[in-house]
Amino acid sequence: MDGDPAVKPELDSFSRLLPLPYRVALIIVLGIWAWGLNLQYLSLIKIDVPALIRYPSRTSPTHPPHHLSCYRVATFLTIPLVASLLFFWAITRGNSTSVQRWEILPNLYLLVLVVGFVAPIPFLSRSGRFRTLATLKRVSIGGLAEAQDGKFGDILMADALTSYAKVLGDLFIALCMFFSSKHSSTGRPDRGCGGQFMVPFIISIPSVIRLRQCLIEYFRVRNGNKRTGGMGSSGWGGQHLANALKYTSAFPVIILSALQRGYDPKKIGMTEAGLFRLWLFFVFLNSFYSFYWDVTRDWELSLFSSARKSPEYPYGLRRHLYFHAKEIYYCAIIIDLLLRCTWSFKLSPHLDHFNDLEGGIFLMEALEVFRRWIWVFFRVETEWVRNNRGPLPDDILLNEMSNKYDED
Repeated sequence: MDGDPAVKPELDSFSRLLPLPYRVALIIVLGIWAWGLNLQYLSLIKIDVPALIRYPSRTSPTHPPHHLSCYRVATFLTIPLVASLLFFWAITRGNSTSVQRWEILPNLYLLVLVVGFVAPIPFLSRSGRFRTLATLKRVSIGGLAEAQDGKFGDILMADALTSYAKVLGDLFIALCMFFSSKHSSTGRPDRGCGGQFMVPFIISIPSVIRLRQCLIEYFRVRNGNKRTGGMGSSGWGGQHLANALKYTSAFPVIILSALQRGYDPKKIGMTEAGLFRLWLFFVFLNSFYSFYWDVTRDWELSLFSSARKSPEYPYGLRRHLYFHAKEIYYCAIIIDLLLRCTWSFKLSPHLDHFNDLEGGIFLMEALEVFRRWIWVFFRVETEWVRNNRGPLPDDILLNEMSNKYDED
């Protein structure tokens, strides 16, 4: 159905069980449950996430805690999702023709998903949902609040969007097929719907958003240094440019993937094998650069620094730790490394044209939500340590080096 001769016209078994619109909805709902778990556990170890993201505190002890409000939203969205899926399975019975004919059911649930966030529902926290939408609106244009207005919350939201890049692409495909007279949105996903480069463009948007945020932070640091006539605690802003480079490294992966999918030697001027090797180079660059940044900057662990053997804290970690066992940190590092690699491969639209990979693509999308869930625990912990303990040892060392460089 997507014009690729390698794709057979019949609907594969996984798509008959879980059509594309349901996959998108399921991963979004799983992400909401995951955020609730983040809030609950971090509050148990005395990390105040609402304070970090500048979310208003509860004005009354009778108000439910933030994680419970999140669970209520997740429950409200989960119940109709399960009901819709059960009804869909009951009337289609895995029949390919019936699955494609009843595309209205999963698309109606996508409408429920939207209404669940924008409608004034009495037993759901309206302020929490509206604040989430306001943050999403701000970061969607690459905006970034000031630190006192919730900058950290904007960064968390934008980073989460990068983990949903392929999900956003799938959402576009599902809607494109739904409004197309040639396709059914519950049929085999047409990855070329909207043109060869439309889906890669959608996938790249979260990285563009985060890239612009990094540049905003860099110019804020630079302008602040100009006003004070010297270098502040944030240095000259080089770390923001390095972070911007990390997000930029995703673009070659996406672009080269699109070129491989629609390979034309006359237009590209490179052999298919050479194009694949170039794509593979950027995949590894993006994967390991992102992993290094997760561990060294986002989590402030000393695994890749000269301080990793300090007697003051366990090997490769840091002085102030909130989680009860050092093994948790080591497991998180290993999981992040493994899933960073699979996520970069998942950025490739050209891999999904094989008939037996629809289930594998969904699994990788779910694993990326799982990786982001783990990442949030340690990213929030690091921010809490920064705010309550002052600069971490490596930050102090970097600032001293920067000041010495200026003096020279």
